[in-house]
Formats: sequence, C-alpha cells, structure tokens
Amino acid sequence: MRKRDRFKRVITFFEGFIILAIHTVMFAYLWYGFYQKQLETPFFRRGDWAVIGFYTLIMYLITNLYGGFKIGYLRLMDVLYSQMLSLLATNVIAYFQICLISREYLTAKPLLVMTVLQVVVILIWIFICKSIYALLYPPRQMLLIYDDRSPKEILNKLGTRRDKYKICDIMQLDEGLDNICDSLANYEAVLIYDISAYERNIILKRCFELSVRTYVTPKLSDILLMGSDNIHLFDTPLLLSRNKGLTGDQLMFKRILDLVLTIPVSIILMPLFILIALCIKLYDGGPVLYSQERLTEDGKIFKIYKFRSMCINSEKNGIQLAQKGDDRITPVGRVLRSLHFDEFPQVINIIKGDMSLVGPRPERPEIAEKYQKIIPEFNFRLKVKAGLTGYAQVYGKYNTTPYDKLKLDLTYIEDYSFWLDIKLLLLTFKILFQKDNTEGIDLDQTTAVRENPHRE
Repeated sequence: MRKRDRFKRVITFFEGFIILAIHTVMFAYLWYGFYQKQLETPFFRRGDWAVIGFYTLIMYLITNLYGGFKIGYLRLMDVLYSQMLSLLATNVIAYFQICLISREYLTAKPLLVMTVLQVVVILIWIFICKSIYALLYPPRQMLLIYDDRSPKEILNKLGTRRDKYKICDIMQLDEGLDNICDSLANYEAVLIYDISAYERNIILKRCFELSVRTYVTPKLSDILLMGSDNIHLFDTPLLLSRNKGLTGDQLMFKRILDLVLTIPVSIILMPLFILIALCIKLYDGGPVLYSQERLTEDGKIFKIYKFRSMCINSEKNGIQLAQKGDDRITPVGRVLRSLHFDEFPQVINIIKGDMSLVGPRPERPEIAEKYQKIIPEFNFRLKVKAGLTGYAQVYGKYNTTPYDKLKLDLTYIEDYSFWLDIKLLLLTFKILFQKDNTEGIDLDQTTAVRENPHRE
C-alpha cells in the first residue's frame, strides 16, 4: 500500500489527462466539422489550434478549481458534480467565443449535442477511474487518538467516507503515551484528534520515524503559524506572525474588487431583485427586506440587509438560528434560501463598506457573545471585514460548529491574497445548489454550538 501511494499522483494525472484529451478531441471535431465552416474568413491552421487550445485551457482551469480531477479524494458525487459544472461553464464560454469569432450568433445545437455526449463520457470515465482507485487503494486502516474531547463528531464525518478511511481502533491518551506510540506501527494512518501540543508532538515524531501517514486536527495556534513568514536573520530559523490583519495594499485591492464586481452585477440583476420583492410582498403582505444587527471588522455593529425569508415576527420567542425543517420559513423563503437569493440585498452593505464580497460571515452580537463564553478566541475572526461569502462557507456547511468555522475563518485571514478572494468567489458558484450548505442546524440546537472545544 505504501509503495503504491508513491504512484497515486501519477495515476491521478493520467486519469485527468485522459478526460481532458477526450473533451479536446470532441471539441476539435465539432470545430472543424461545423463551426469553422461557418466563418466568412476561415482561420489559418494556427488560428484553429488557438481556438482548440483555449478551450482545453479553460476546461482544465475550471475543472481543477472545482476539484473535478480529484478521484478518490472527493466523494464520487462531488467529482461528478464538479465535472458537470466545469463542462457547462466551459461550453458556455466556448459558445460565446465562437460567436465573437464569427461576429454573429450561430446555432448552439451542435454544441448542445456535444455536451450530452461529453456527459456520457464523464459518467463512463468516473465509473472506470473509481473502480481502478478502489482496487489499488482500499480504505486505510487507521488509528484515532483523542484526549478529553469526544471523537463522535469526527467519527460521523469519517463515516461518510468509508471508501477512503476505516477507523480500526480508538485510543485515548489515558491509555498511556508509551502504549500509544508502540501501537502506531500496526496502522497505515493515524488521526490525532484535538490533543495538547506536548503529547501530539511526541506522537507526530514517532509517526515520522515510522513513515506512518498522519492526519491532525489543528489548534488555533497552528493556524496562526500557517500564515507566518520564514525569516533567516540568524542561524536559527524564525517564524514571524504579524497579527495585524490585512495590509494597506491588500485592503485597497480588496475594496476595488468589491466595487468593480458588485455595482455592475447589481444593475444586471435588478429585474430579478424586483421579481423576488414582488413574490415576498404578494405572499403575506409583509416587508420585503429584513434588517438585523451584525458584527464586522473590529467588532463594529452594522445593519445587514436580506430578503425576508421567514414569517413576520419570526423571533417573538427569542433569538435562534434557522433549524432543519424550520416552520418559520415561508414557502417563498424556502426557495430563496435554497438558492441563496435571500442574501442579494447585502450588495448594499458591500457598496456602503460595511462588508466585503469575501470574508467571515457576520455574526449577531447576541449569538457571538454566547460563542465567546465557550470559545474566547471567537472574536479573532473580526480582524477583517465580514463577507457575503467566505472560506467557511465554501469549505464548511451551514451547521458546521463555531469552533470549526473559526478555524476556517482564521485560515482565510492568515492565507489571504487577492487571488484567494477570486478563487473563493468562483468556488461559491459550486456550492449554491448543494443542500449541505443551505440546511439549518439540528432540531435540538438553539445555536450552532454542540460541545465545548478542547482548550488550547
């Protein structure tokens, strides 16, 4: 198994290369067989190659961004969804490219036929690749090590990927560090789940010595170190964490991105905004917009705007997050929430400067106060402006615990770059129609807190 692991990336590369080559050949056949003949002035050979090459490049970039090549890493349905989304996006871009080249709107029927055939190819490709991966890489025999935080939550998550992980044994630190270290060689991988740094370091070094693959749930301090710079002032390596949030130039480019994207998109989507407002008004005659106090950078309180998705006086019994199957949500609101359209009015907040397109989602002051009693570091996420979408929204779920959302938000702050914002905006389109990102918290919860996190 360990020897085969060395060739996993090679196999993945060829799997991706094959599907990309098939898409390229199919588009080339369509281009030469139909669209090229529609041009008043046909291209020379290099011009045709440029069109086909551009198609391949766009297909690769979008598929790679959405994880469409990650057979074995992502769930089968996630890979299929990513491949389909990438295919549709690429073919839409290709159609507009063809129309620009021909200087007229050509029929899209041949491209639609090709898309259907490509979908069939993708289904066959995924089935074959998944079968090969399952044969070569069965689930890893894993040991889970934990301390005083219950491993139930992580076990439930691992249970959704039985094709990749198999927890064969669970050991608590109480069983003795020496006993745990002696057991490591019996497993293909080890998961270190939220244990203190001293014991964790000993186990990590032992795993390194034995060449045992190791998964670690990071502490908040680990995430803060991830964004540090390596400096070499002396003969001892130093890690520098500036802990200042974003720099002046980062803030400037982030603000420019917010305005350049938000204002034109708001104008284009104005008819849709009006239609949504009419639907809300006609349903129960209540207000169209809903405003609420939220927290942004440095703890500043602002009024966030949303299309109202709940019934009037939905919080007459107190503040609580939306739950699965919440009967306070109107039929119109349920549709808006499933498509995330209820968030559209926040473009007002972005233009005003209260929010950014990308950043930690703004929390209510009352709920943030509850979280902070359990997680004192919860306000660390206020180092930057709140966002319409964010790292935690792309890589987490609606019901991800505040402790894990804090880790994701801090990862964004520490790894921030202009291109990370672009990437997260593009990835947001991928999650729009995924149920896990729209459903509420469990019915027995009033906030997203499930348990006390293990202390740092």
